[in-house]
Amino acid sequence: MAFRFVHAADIHLDSPLRSLALRDPELADLIGNATRQAFTGIIDLCLAEEVDALFLAGDLYDGDQTSMKTARYFANQLHRLDQAGIRVLIVRGNHDALSRITKELVLPDSVKVFSGRAEAIPVEGAAGEPRVVIHGLSFAQPHAPDSLLGRYKPPIEGAVNVGILHTSLAGAPGHDPYAPCSVADLRATGFRYWALGHVHKRFVADGPCTIVMPGNPQGRDINEAGARSVTLGTIADDGSIRIEERRTSVAQFERTVVDAGGLADWRELIATIAKALEKTRASVAAGHLVVRLQIVGKTPLAWHMRSDLDLLRTEVEHRAAATGACSVEKLEIDCQPPDVSPVSPSDPIAELRRLIESEIVGSDAFQQDAIEIGEELRGQLPQECRHLFGADEAGLKSFVLSLAQEGADDVLARLHAQAKAGQG
Repeated sequence: MAFRFVHAADIHLDSPLRSLALRDPELADLIGNATRQAFTGIIDLCLAEEVDALFLAGDLYDGDQTSMKTARYFANQLHRLDQAGIRVLIVRGNHDALSRITKELVLPDSVKVFSGRAEAIPVEGAAGEPRVVIHGLSFAQPHAPDSLLGRYKPPIEGAVNVGILHTSLAGAPGHDPYAPCSVADLRATGFRYWALGHVHKRFVADGPCTIVMPGNPQGRDINEAGARSVTLGTIADDGSIRIEERRTSVAQFERTVVDAGGLADWRELIATIAKALEKTRASVAAGHLVVRLQIVGKTPLAWHMRSDLDLLRTEVEHRAAATGACSVEKLEIDCQPPDVSPVSPSDPIAELRRLIESEIVGSDAFQQDAIEIGEELRGQLPQECRHLFGADEAGLKSFVLSLAQEGADDVLARLHAQAKAGQG
């Protein structure tokens, strides 16, 4: 008889999402609740598919900020599986290592939380002749700079061996190194399936050993855009393994680019934006769409958009609401006015733009001062928000200079609007 399982990771229940809350507290609440709803959906999937086990490959919580309310919710969901006879096997991740609740919460007997000592748990087969064996190991600290593979028990002969591991693999942008290892290292263990966690992007390596990083089941910001998922797996009687990706996003982040090139009428611009939102919404199956909208192109409306940004955002949010279950996370204006001669005496604003870009924003002294201010501001932010200023020195410079350019564009837009009003 086939052995079936669901493999999920990086739930991050009730993540505080402070960086998103800085811009939109209501949207932060929506996404924070979505992590819980996505986990409920995973439990529903296990029950609907009548699987034998749920594998959770780390980061159930979000560090030491977990409340007992969150813990009780988690325990109640696992009780649903316990009542259906579905086992749960969990390894702690780096975020779980910070949580006191992870260690103290009393869970049903059908739930196995692996400790810091490697174990091999037979979960299917006759006594003394296990057909499927699950291997796991948790790390007690939030940092694991070295590989943990050497600590795992060797595969049980005659059984399909499955490993659960929280690892950064060879490394991924935005993720701290954690229990690093390679795909080749995992294959060399002799296991048939590796249920991984830690990196929030889906990755699958097929072959004699199937290696899966399912990603997180619910995106939490625009850097986790796209559909999110878990893996439904089947181990057949002959030992072969088949996997399916099952979508889990309750709210899905997406980037949408609107080309306003050549548009000269405000109503036409709004209609173009509405069509882009409708197209993106139609492509997303999740219950709610969260969009970062970027408007690009050369258009006479470039100054108008910047000088009346509040009006534009109101229009965009109205169109998003009319589209249905759609929110605009951020509106970015990356438009330029049509080409004009920068030295024309009839266009002093164009000349001022040239001076700002070449003599001010483009100067080494300005850039150095701007970077120093950026570093100071980043140091005053909570740890989880500092990535907004870039992941490294180059990222910080790029971010700060982009802000400077946006500021210059906003100032010029206001001067342009005032000049136009004076002409009228």
